Amino acid sequence: MTNSILTNRRQLLAGMSAFAAAGLLHGMPTHAQASRQGGKFRYAIVGASISDAFDPSTFADIAPGMMSWQSRSNLVELGADLKLKPELAESFEGTDQARKWVFKLRKGVEFHNGKSLTPEDVIFSLSLHTRPDSKSSIKPTLDGIADMKADGKDTLIITLKEPNADFPFALADYHAQIVPAGTTNFNDGIGTGPYVMKAFDPGVRCTGTRFANYWKEGHGNFDEVECLAISDSTARMNALSTGDLDAVMFVDLKTLGLIERNPAIKVIKVQSGAHMTLPMHVNVAPFDNNDVRQALKYALDRQELVDKLLRGNAVVGNDHPIPPSSPYYAADIPQRAYDPEKTRFHLKKAGLDKLSVQLSASNVILDIGSDTASLYRESAAKAGIDIEIVQEPADSYWSNVWQKKPFCKSYFGARPTPDGIFSLAYGTNAPWNESFWSNARFDELMKQGRAELDEAKRKEIYGEMQRILNEEGGTIIPLFPAVIDATSDKIATGTVAGNLNMDGGRAADRWWFA
Repeated sequence: MTNSILTNRRQLLAGMSAFAAAGLLHGMPTHAQASRQGGKFRYAIVGASISDAFDPSTFADIAPGMMSWQSRSNLVELGADLKLKPELAESFEGTDQARKWVFKLRKGVEFHNGKSLTPEDVIFSLSLHTRPDSKSSIKPTLDGIADMKADGKDTLIITLKEPNADFPFALADYHAQIVPAGTTNFNDGIGTGPYVMKAFDPGVRCTGTRFANYWKEGHGNFDEVECLAISDSTARMNALSTGDLDAVMFVDLKTLGLIERNPAIKVIKVQSGAHMTLPMHVNVAPFDNNDVRQALKYALDRQELVDKLLRGNAVVGNDHPIPPSSPYYAADIPQRAYDPEKTRFHLKKAGLDKLSVQLSASNVILDIGSDTASLYRESAAKAGIDIEIVQEPADSYWSNVWQKKPFCKSYFGARPTPDGIFSLAYGTNAPWNESFWSNARFDELMKQGRAELDEAKRKEIYGEMQRILNEEGGTIIPLFPAVIDATSDKIATGTVAGNLNMDGGRAADRWWFA
């Protein structure tokens, strides 16, 4: 089947083998030959919490994952083109219609404590996510594993309960970092990554020094790294402007034009599938009524958010998480636009003349969470909906608000496949199901999509899933913002990945001082 995912995967791997034979592919970016070592890299991120820990299965946000990636690696990683590249696995192959996956581990890879990497370390690390109490975002995918076993010292065989053509993509997620087998003190940060962790203060900072035996040529270039959690956008941008920081996550869009005119600062802007969400708990009134949810969806002026707050650095969303740039995007679904009359129509169907709700917000969401809430309140008021904004503290937002308050602001980084985000946040048993929404047809289609190897049929399946979410889902998805970060002009990068901020979360590994 020439268009099958598995066939394409074999072609991809064949190409990788050819590059490897020529000495051109060892997880190295195209800038590897130009990079140089030295210096202390200081960068600021957003989203860290005082409750963060370094057990990868507990990461509730990219912030602890990014800090941990300073010290750890995955079996595979996503490149700037969002295609899979070998990392700790030098090769991988799916057989038996994507039911069986074989990973060949790199020889000679060491953990920071001197232990050599073995299949048992990978088995232990992946098993962390399948514990009954795990809330890991990759639990739904890894729960599909029937068996993991070593075949010699360097080969891991994973057999799935059902076919899943996208299975390796889950292993590139920031939750799937590899730790030594038997680890109990995860906060020591031991891994196979570029830097040996020196200090970790949850919600504040994480520091490290270069690992002398790091295997990845052209990476881990800094002598030292210091990752700081700074939620205040003004403080971040001031520190970058004065030279106290070398890079920042999330540029303040209000001052983007000013920043772009500063010759000492480089703005990194990548359009991606990252998206803002407003989840409504469908198990709580009034959000248990789909007409109320529809009314709230029509009451938001999405284009106004893009124009006024994002300064055009986003595309409008249509209440499903698949971006227009995706080959699986369902372009036949009419774009939902701001419509006060339709809002009133759905309120009337719900038996309401007007509606009052509370919306929890914080600028931890893209630095504009509170501002978007204010504009939403204004547009909704014109349609008979009163939105009371509850300002929430940034440092405890993910632990005390998200998935706890019935209507709030949220945000997801891009996932490389539709199943990656569907199984994470929209399936009935998805660990990050923000709205607690459940739909039997959606769950069945999700299962079909994983196993389907024909691209045309897969697109049809994912199209129906997008329609269900658009018409019945519990989440408003107003926009897909560009990923916008900034560095000093002293920092050099290759082609930057846009699936997550800071080069896919790997800035400390991939960048260097020019």
